Amino acid sequence: MTTPAGDWRDAIDDIDAALIDGYQSGFPIEERPFQQVSAELGIDETAAVDRVRTLMDAGIVRRFGAVLNPPVIGSSTLAAVRAPEDRFDEIAATINEFRQVNHNYARDHEWNIWFVVTAGSRARRDAILTEIEERTGCSVLNLPMLTDYYIDLEFPVVNTDRFARESLTTRTDTSATRISEEATGSLSELEADLLLAIQDGFPLSPTPYRDVAERLGYPTQDVLEAIERLQANGCIKRIGCIINHVVTGFDANCMVVWDVPDDELDAWGERAGGLPYVTLCYHRPRRPAQDWPYNLFTMIHGRDAAAVEKKIDELATEYLPVDHDRLYSTETLKQTGARYDDIVIASNAGADGE
Repeated sequence: MTTPAGDWRDAIDDIDAALIDGYQSGFPIEERPFQQVSAELGIDETAAVDRVRTLMDAGIVRRFGAVLNPPVIGSSTLAAVRAPEDRFDEIAATINEFRQVNHNYARDHEWNIWFVVTAGSRARRDAILTEIEERTGCSVLNLPMLTDYYIDLEFPVVNTDRFARESLTTRTDTSATRISEEATGSLSELEADLLLAIQDGFPLSPTPYRDVAERLGYPTQDVLEAIERLQANGCIKRIGCIINHVVTGFDANCMVVWDVPDDELDAWGERAGGLPYVTLCYHRPRRPAQDWPYNLFTMIHGRDAAAVEKKIDELATEYLPVDHDRLYSTETLKQTGARYDDIVIASNAGADGE
């Protein structure tokens, strides 16, 4: 049963809070990781596991495991359609039928349905977009990520912050990382098997990595080393408790798109991405033929719509003084993890299609 956003804090104590905010990443990669967690929290190993399970049952933790990186493993894009109001539900349902669509949101904009497609190759990804166009009769706005300036949905939630990381004043871990649409990961058989085994999360036990190893038939040490490699090469972004930001009150979320001069894009993207309240910042292509002039995307997550709006005003005045548009999410139409079965097979084979 999901805990309502207004009273979720009443269901947790200080140890739960330390788990929620302290283990969204950096979860130990060792045979008995909860031993280290329990020692740091001052409880026993079984209690640490049970607390994570309770937080998952409450809906505060969506998943315990690894955050995988679709653009590194396969081919991913953000897309949108302009759905007529009288066909909105029908079109949203059609898009959601595709298992390669893992996120889908309604936004308050002319382009009112925004979704993510992740496939094993660019060719397969684009074929899915074409099929969506054919089945819905709507032109699809295809906006693959070209440069990653900052992407991180890890932030403290056990607080009274009105927007993500309100208590922080600086951040310096930003850089311009190019994303190739043609890139496919080169995975060993073990790595491919492992990604498929953990895509929905780790087993919640004192020995999650050993459990996965036994299920796959590999030595535990080999699995531990493979996870470290996958994290080092970017296939795994982080390991820990994946928080449900809506349940914890961060439901005033806005995607802001900017028309930044091309020769200023990297400098301004890194500057915006370095602001603590900007949770996502990346470059996507303009589509002038579809009247889409924007090339820089930012996301701000907050509990208070007015506070989020104020931070956007600050962005527009002090950091990105260019034309922009604000797309608030109004409804979650679909939210699942990307499905990696076909992705890993195609990526591992170096295939151009599926």
